[in-house]
Amino acid sequence: MVVRFSSFLRNPFSFLFAGSSKEGRIAAYVIREHDRGRRLNEILNDPYIRNRATERELARLLDRPEVIEALGHATVSEAQERLV
Repeated sequence: MVVRFSSFLRNPFSFLFAGSSKEGRIAAYVIREHDRGRRLNEILNDPYIRNRATERELARLLDRPEVIEALGHATVSEAQERLV
């Protein structure tokens, strides 16, 4: 507890830039399923994704550099257009 409080005092706004572990797990799932050969639109319609992420969170997920790198710019852009 003392360690967390002291790190907060050093950078009180660090929480604004910290990634969510939930988002990280969802990103890892999307990348893993895509590597297995599934299409992005199928993955985004999985119950695992739908039960854990809102449309806004999915939009943020598609902006993550590791997702863009793994899936490709064209694939991510196409999915972003469908979300809007």
